[in-house]
Amino acid sequence: MEPLNHDCGVVMIRLLKPLKYYQGKYGTWQYPMQKLYLMMEKQKNRGQEGAGIACVKMNAKPGEEYMFRERALGSSAIPEVFNTTYMSYAKNYTKEQINDADFATCNMPFAGELYIGHLRYSTTGKNGISYLHPFLRRNNWKAKNLALCGNFSMINNDEVYNELVEKGQHPRRYADSYFLLEHMGHRLDREVERLFNIAEQDGKVNREITDYIENNIDIANVLKTACPIWDGGYVIEGITGSGESFAIRDPWGIRTAFWYKSDEIVVVASERPAIQTAMDVEADDVHELLPGQALIINRRGEVRFEQIMEPKKGFFSCSFERIYTSRGNDCDIYKERKELGRMLLQPVLKSVNYDVENTVFSFIPNTAEVAYFGLVEGFEDYLNEQKIKRIAEFEQRPTSEDLQKILSQRIRTEKVAIKDIKLRTFITEGTSRDDLAAHVYDITYGSIVPHKDNLVIIDDSIVRGTTLKQSILSILDRLNPKKIVIVSSSPQIRYPDFYGIDMESMDQFVAFKAAMDLLQERGLWNRVIDTYNACKEQLLLPLEQMENKVKDIYTPFSDDDISKKIVELLLPKNIKSEVEIVFQPIEGLHKACPNHPGDWYFTGNYPTPGGVKRVNMAFIDYYEKYNK
Repeated sequence: MEPLNHDCGVVMIRLLKPLKYYQGKYGTWQYPMQKLYLMMEKQKNRGQEGAGIACVKMNAKPGEEYMFRERALGSSAIPEVFNTTYMSYAKNYTKEQINDADFATCNMPFAGELYIGHLRYSTTGKNGISYLHPFLRRNNWKAKNLALCGNFSMINNDEVYNELVEKGQHPRRYADSYFLLEHMGHRLDREVERLFNIAEQDGKVNREITDYIENNIDIANVLKTACPIWDGGYVIEGITGSGESFAIRDPWGIRTAFWYKSDEIVVVASERPAIQTAMDVEADDVHELLPGQALIINRRGEVRFEQIMEPKKGFFSCSFERIYTSRGNDCDIYKERKELGRMLLQPVLKSVNYDVENTVFSFIPNTAEVAYFGLVEGFEDYLNEQKIKRIAEFEQRPTSEDLQKILSQRIRTEKVAIKDIKLRTFITEGTSRDDLAAHVYDITYGSIVPHKDNLVIIDDSIVRGTTLKQSILSILDRLNPKKIVIVSSSPQIRYPDFYGIDMESMDQFVAFKAAMDLLQERGLWNRVIDTYNACKEQLLLPLEQMENKVKDIYTPFSDDDISKKIVELLLPKNIKSEVEIVFQPIEGLHKACPNHPGDWYFTGNYPTPGGVKRVNMAFIDYYEKYNK
């Protein structure tokens, strides 16, 4: 129920025909810009803080600009970026010039063959135009120009920084995006120098050398020398001034990317439905980039796939993307979210004491709607089984009245809660903000039978629990249900994420707060001190030998213990109804999302060494902050 800033979104487009071809077939040479805009809009869930695009014009003459970039801040950044571009056309060119593909190719900005686009959510707290992708590295040699954008969060910034310094560079900013740009740029320089030496030894001079370099650069060499040091979940896209382009996925498979190719175009995006919608193709036409794999396109438009790094042992595709951060219109994600809801049948039955007749089902927020469909379908199947059993119990043939009574039973669903207003930031005083927050949602009066009906509300995840405490539980209590059951389609979120979602500190999680309270209540506070010391000892070990010692905080307790304590922490004052919170079991998560086993948020099983190090550091930071 609390919004999370999460995975950024990326798009890459490579045209395989001249602009004049698209003018003739689609009526406009701006065809690639239209597709770029559409795919970015279809992934807007991945970026509300800013957006940017970059373009390379492949056949620009010396003295002409060939690399372009536009960025904008804010939730309306996507239309702003494209409006800025189109307004410059209207201001500087006639309609005849704008509609002339040959003129555009030679004269107009963003009339190129290569495009990348980026949607940003900050996971670092750093904002401003300078933090927006694509990042651009300029040079008078076209082949040394580089634009990068990505969906990533690198964990081992210190190691990358140290490597840059050891090579003699002087980084001007401490940020993973900047490090990646300089790191990749350094390796690109080396690749250009390698080809320069070959060309010179072969007797080539001046322009001959330049042409040789631009026609023979191998981005795979750049990636193979740059990527092995990176620790994190990432999909990174890049274009060079000479016309090379690539997209690469991390070897753990944490972040996802999809691609589509025809004889006209190659596209890459963070989510499959964005490509399906923009290109009007079926799901089977869109393919997933494999872990450690790069899609590489040279300046001649030749596409190849290169295994840059061997996939790491195990596969850790992020399950939280399936539960929450990705758009639910992907065919597989839709099925998985429904199955997540269906998996909760038995624990919810238990929580309402199998009283289906007097139970009403609903959902908050809208992102939980698909899981709600699955939960309701599960209950409908259960109810049908009960009807069959009751009919089979008749010793004689049942009367029509008997059958009518049995068959008339239905699962009761209602739109119980509605998001009514948006909390405005101009109210800054704490009490006023809390009072307003309590009215963000409104209820449908008369939707349940007071003091008789159970009310089951499904959510996709519970992270901090603040919205439940400040708003949801209080307004649901106004309906006077016999019992309120809050159902989370994800398991208890216990551990930070360091791979691109803004959950990096321990004190964000209500499950962690519950465990800490239980340790104190049960006289086990020494376990907290022991965990702190164990985490500090881990930092003295080589990275690959470290273990997640924060798991010890949860060891004494069952999932049910934690859930009950969470209810105590979130229960508002003066609430009259009984309240229970039901979480998805880990087993249910893996059954619903079998191909996406990355579950470190819930289990603490981090896929990378840097993740293990960072979770130990997060607990140390928490302990030292609150125990000064």
